[in-house]
Amino acid sequence: MTMRSKALWVIVLTGLFLSSGTPVSARQSEPRKEKLVLTLEQALSLAMERNKDIQKAKEYRNQVEGRYVEERAAALPQFVLQGVYSRSRDESLKVFGRAYPLEQEVLSGGIRVSQVLYSFGQVGAAIRAAKVGIQTADDQLALYQQAALKDVSAAFYDALLSKELYQLARQNLEQRIRHQEEAKKKYAAGTATEYDVLAAEVAVENARPEVIRGENLVRITRDRLRFLLGLEERDIEVEGTLTTGPAPVPSLEECLAQAWKNRPELSDLKHRIGIAEELVKIYRAMDKPRLDFKAGYGWTSLDILTVKGEGTTWSAGVYLTFPFFDGLRTRGKVAQAQSEVNTLKIEEAKLMDAILLQTQEALNAVREAEEIVKGLSGTVAQAKKLLAMAEKGYEFGVKTKLDVDDAELNLMLAQTNLAKARRDYLAARTNLLWVMGVIRPPAEVSSVNAPKMP
Repeated sequence: MTMRSKALWVIVLTGLFLSSGTPVSARQSEPRKEKLVLTLEQALSLAMERNKDIQKAKEYRNQVEGRYVEERAAALPQFVLQGVYSRSRDESLKVFGRAYPLEQEVLSGGIRVSQVLYSFGQVGAAIRAAKVGIQTADDQLALYQQAALKDVSAAFYDALLSKELYQLARQNLEQRIRHQEEAKKKYAAGTATEYDVLAAEVAVENARPEVIRGENLVRITRDRLRFLLGLEERDIEVEGTLTTGPAPVPSLEECLAQAWKNRPELSDLKHRIGIAEELVKIYRAMDKPRLDFKAGYGWTSLDILTVKGEGTTWSAGVYLTFPFFDGLRTRGKVAQAQSEVNTLKIEEAKLMDAILLQTQEALNAVREAEEIVKGLSGTVAQAKKLLAMAEKGYEFGVKTKLDVDDAELNLMLAQTNLAKARRDYLAARTNLLWVMGVIRPPAEVSSVNAPKMP
């Protein structure tokens, strides 16, 4: 084999070795996961399962349940198993001669039990406070669920709006391109001037930025929705339309009654007030008498020099402790706890005032959006008719190109404003449901319609 052949074989073998050691991901990109198409109901269902704030609230409930178990333990017997082995020697006992042994060995074991008999209501108050704490955890979960439903609904409507605005921008660009082609044909036929062709080209270029902005807005709104759903690793597509139908608007009194009954923030404050009141009882009992039962049973072996003894041991008794003076520490804690109760009651009144203001603003937003949708619905139909008339007139030479451009611009503005108004109306209705505290997760999506997750 010649030197040239050897070199060729070295190159080939080296290439095979390097290619075999290259990871598959470096030679071939992994196939992208299929885009997940979501309706509003499916998006809301996914939010209940994957939203990070909701998951955090569920973990908080687990924590509070553990705290309740901890506080309840104070009312139950406490059992302790003990075992001791010790060997000791004290040389200082030599001064007593043989009267005291220098060494001793002790082996013992047993079980001890203690039980609170009476604590002046301290244990009971702690258990009740922990039980109310579970209700506050439920309030927190409902709070995050309702916030997620509102945010996901608004993000979904934003995604639908951006999709519709992008389609309108593309339609406008396509129409400008058709006009450009038509102007070129007329220029070739001698029925249009170079000015008409140049004006059509400028119109096309002016329409392109809106398409680019629309495409970017679609990505932004989908990214926000994906973040709220906890689907950072999946591409999503929204499915639906910004359709609005007639719906009765409740009165202010009805909305307030629902809000004060269903808002989780208000329920959470009431439960926190209950916890604070139980804490006042706990602190008031700190300088009161306490009665405990304690008992033990076991076995002990004692070895002293040549003397050895062993046998069972037991003890039982009722113990009274009465810290009748603690330097006024208890009085200070009671004052702090009572102040916390008063502060929470002030916060409750403040929250009710805020809910009143939120309800008024939400109702006004719904009524405003509803009127705008009604006003713009007829405008789109009129703008379409106006454009058709302008195009016919331009075809027969009775309308100018400027008239057609104005009609197209008016139609695009009307369609854009109507789409935004519908989005605002749907978002306002969702916000009103949130203010009333009646926004709820959708019914479970059937297995046929449920999105398939990896």
